[in-house]
Amino acid sequence: MKKTMSVIFLFTIMLLAACSGQEEGVLTRVDVQKVDKEGDYEEVVMITDNESIELLKKAFEDIKWSPYTVINMARKANVKATLFLEFDENMPERLYEYEIWFNESAGAGAGAAEIVSNNEKEGYGELDKENTNILRKNLLN
Repeated sequence: MKKTMSVIFLFTIMLLAACSGQEEGVLTRVDVQKVDKEGDYEEVVMITDNESIELLKKAFEDIKWSPYTVINMARKANVKATLFLEFDENMPERLYEYEIWFNESAGAGAGAAEIVSNNEKEGYGELDKENTNILRKNLLN
């Protein structure tokens, strides 16, 4: 009897742990604003094609976040991106806003990106060079 109760208890703990992770929504659209040569943000461009959406979703999943971190950057972000995530088809999409800086200078962070999210659970994030190239290609073209 003790063994059966232990197995049930262990199974319950595993089930709770599996369900307690961050819920994942379906990325349906990305709105992008680029900085022009004068430092102003351009008109919003919508990205809705499935291939680009999937590539962007994978890149955003690889960001290394520092939750609850607030960062003040010296210059405007190269890109503002708004991700539209659907968690329930009967509810409106949730919007998450990101400011993205692409590091062009030489050094340890060259080719990488820094991201600030309006979601405090994400806060400040960094993205490796490979995924930064995916972001750059899909957000700036």
